[in-house]
Amino acid sequence: MLVVGGGVTGAGIARDAALRGLRVALVDAGDFGGGTSSRSSRLVHGGLRYLETFQFRLVFEASAERRRLLKLAPHLIHPLEFVFPVFRRGPVSLPKLLAGMWLYDGLSLFGNIRSHRMLGPAGTLAEEPRLRREGLTGAAVYFDAAVDDARLALANVRAAHEAGAATVSHAEVAAFLTGPSGKVEGARIRDRRTGTETEVRARVTVNATGPWSDAVRRLAQPSAAPRLRPTKGVHIMVRADRLGNRHAVTFLSPIDGRVMFVLPQGDFSYVGTTDTDFTGDPGTAEADAKDVDYLVASANAIYPDANLTTGDVVSTWAGIRPLLAPPRGAGSESATPREHEIWRDASGLLNIAGGKLTTYRVMALQAADRAAEILRAEHGIQSRPSTTDLLPLPGAPTEPWDAFLARVTADAQTLGLSAGTAMHLARSYGAEADALLAAIRADPGLGRQLVDGRPYVWAEVDHAVRAEMAVSLEDILRRRMQLFYETEDGGRAIARAVAERMATEPGLNWTADDVAREVAVYDAAVERTRGFRR
Repeated sequence: MLVVGGGVTGAGIARDAALRGLRVALVDAGDFGGGTSSRSSRLVHGGLRYLETFQFRLVFEASAERRRLLKLAPHLIHPLEFVFPVFRRGPVSLPKLLAGMWLYDGLSLFGNIRSHRMLGPAGTLAEEPRLRREGLTGAAVYFDAAVDDARLALANVRAAHEAGAATVSHAEVAAFLTGPSGKVEGARIRDRRTGTETEVRARVTVNATGPWSDAVRRLAQPSAAPRLRPTKGVHIMVRADRLGNRHAVTFLSPIDGRVMFVLPQGDFSYVGTTDTDFTGDPGTAEADAKDVDYLVASANAIYPDANLTTGDVVSTWAGIRPLLAPPRGAGSESATPREHEIWRDASGLLNIAGGKLTTYRVMALQAADRAAEILRAEHGIQSRPSTTDLLPLPGAPTEPWDAFLARVTADAQTLGLSAGTAMHLARSYGAEADALLAAIRADPGLGRQLVDGRPYVWAEVDHAVRAEMAVSLEDILRRRMQLFYETEDGGRAIARAVAERMATEPGLNWTADDVAREVAVYDAAVERTRGFRR
């Protein structure tokens, strides 16, 4: 099997298939998780807002997956408490929200992290003192979960590799290969960094490229009719004290009534998301001034004393949702179903699109099931059943999370590392934090912070190249770490020093020209995400 697309779904398919005993190759034109899978709302959630559009099956499935993923990747996925305030004359009343909360808990078979509770105005302000007071009638408190989306995709790639799959990033499909019947039988893959091309023959080829799905389908079959309705989701990052939210907050934008979030992330909060139709290359999607103004105005409506301006925005990210076009009429972007679909084109290419981050494992399982059926029916190849519902992802600690975190924190403090760095290492690397601490113990210089005030240390640069398949500066500073988003300059002040350290790694062996090129490419990427300021 050849899987094209190393986002979380494609990585999940490759992992599932490799664990079944199939020979698998996974390729991505950029970094693993470099597209939509690292530009989401960073939530594993049941999808409270989908109740309004009666997508009950999706909520039920997502709630079950949330419960499962909390067990399989406790280092990457953590419970998150939400406050959903209600205001007089708003589109949602307190009785309606209460009914929705009971339905939300019921669709999780009352197996959510904790059951919801309802608050009056005083109780709501006790939880979130800086919320708008005018017209406040109360709130619901409920639980979902936060996730490091880029690392979730990477964990699935690594799990696929450990199960025997060949996993190659920055490798694009130059052309599909066909057999005597004219059906796809693999692809010619081009290494985007060297230009080298390799033929990969496969009995079944899966297109899991998300918002690039239609473009990839046309490579195999130029007449293929489009199936997607891509929409753009933008988030803005601000310093946490500018909004002062104590929890995650769900609210309705006063501009268009869209369900939005203010979400905590350490020293920062981020606000999202937009939902607008998008045309063009998904790789060029960025936040523009209109997107940022909309999110700033929406946040100010719920936190009126914040008086946010675009100058408060530290960074932005924009992802393209690969939604399936509805069969009848366009409707609003937000109302477009989030269900996924698996289908096979006349070219023989097997495709998967739609869905959401939370349900990636189920989507991957179903796509691998379909591929296994094709292999069995057309080639007589047998494979084992899926086991991904039981196997933890790489890095999942074997001890309870609280005990694990306490141990890592104690070990980190003996090395002079801050509590923030200890928490970061535990949450980003899980059980592999021990290897990073061992490297720092052997060379204390590796425990130095890359940037003052941020938790990232130099040991992570080496680890990203040697153990996490990072081959570009952006791979490390944008997705293995978050300096790209968490610094005003996007990490440009440290970029050259990181590139020079990467250059010495045997697998890279960059020249001075390579280092300069990496820095220039990185500078341009940072500038694009701050382009709204112009």
